[in-house]
Amino acid sequence: METMTTYYNEVHPNFKINGISCNAEELKEIGYCLIKEGEAFEIPFGDFLLDWLSDKPTIPVKTSGSTGEPKTIHLKKEHMVNSSLATANFFGLEAGDTVLHCLPASYIAGKMMLVRAIVLGLRLDYVAPASFPLSGVNKTFKFGAMVPMQLENSLNQIDQINTVIVGGAPISEKLKDKIQLLDNEIFETYGMTETVSHIAIKKISQNQNNTEQNFVVLPDIAIHTDKRGCLVIDAPMLAKETIVTNDLVDIRNEKEFKWLGRYDNIINSGGIKLIPEKIEAKLALFITSRFFVAAMPDEMLGEKLVLFVEGSGIDQSLLEDLKSKGTLENFEIPKELVTVEKFAETGNGKLDRKRTIKLFSL
Repeated sequence: METMTTYYNEVHPNFKINGISCNAEELKEIGYCLIKEGEAFEIPFGDFLLDWLSDKPTIPVKTSGSTGEPKTIHLKKEHMVNSSLATANFFGLEAGDTVLHCLPASYIAGKMMLVRAIVLGLRLDYVAPASFPLSGVNKTFKFGAMVPMQLENSLNQIDQINTVIVGGAPISEKLKDKIQLLDNEIFETYGMTETVSHIAIKKISQNQNNTEQNFVVLPDIAIHTDKRGCLVIDAPMLAKETIVTNDLVDIRNEKEFKWLGRYDNIINSGGIKLIPEKIEAKLALFITSRFFVAAMPDEMLGEKLVLFVEGSGIDQSLLEDLKSKGTLENFEIPKELVTVEKFAETGNGKLDRKRTIKLFSL
């Protein structure tokens, strides 16, 4: 695969943005125009383009805040280039390929779509990062990235994108079932801001046998677990330091792992440790609204399992129904159900569990 440059202030000669070919100086002008005259979602695009094309070796990037307070970290541009090359090698991206950008440029996933296009010489079209990103889009693309909600809302048009990577939040089993009859390839990604986008991939489409799939790490990345059972990542091409996560995993071999849930979400109820994500996967068979389970203080158990459901239309009778289904173990059945009109969200649309619980507790 040919790439013409890995320098931050140069632009691959095949690169196009919304059909416009440009060199570095012209791309800077586009950046200035987006900042001064663009729509609200275009301003972060312009900011990033000017940051990328500057002589500074790092880029300031906001973490999402999904697992703690949002913060700004500085990523090396060199590492972002390396990540782009790894993605290109894995998915066979080449100069001149068409890609759709429908994510916020404020966060790492959106920034990396731009970096890939600039470095690899892709023809990138961007649209507003809306819930229905393909609405009004008539072109076809080789590659695109979405969050699960965007994928869910685009199933009737998703064949316009040959390969789709999906990240930012876990993908429900119901959505995985819906995509099995599609012809295009859809992959779930694992990564975070600190790893410069994804470091592992899991194919979730064309799995007709419904076999359990593991995340497969990209080349030159080593994984192991710490004493808690959480994933530890060594990726010298992407990060200077070893990255210790709060993600509970089951490592199947040196290149594959199964994601279990978040260590900081674990609930200790009467001495039994519950992983919310595992329980939520079972509950997804019975609840169509957005929901999650979490811990609330309890005098006898220390912590009790509580089910939070967004919207209305579900009452306490659901808990009795769950007991009769037999899908959940007795200790996995929530002790209480709470309905919330609207869940709190992070800046890039992820569910903010902690803030939702805090709002309910006030």
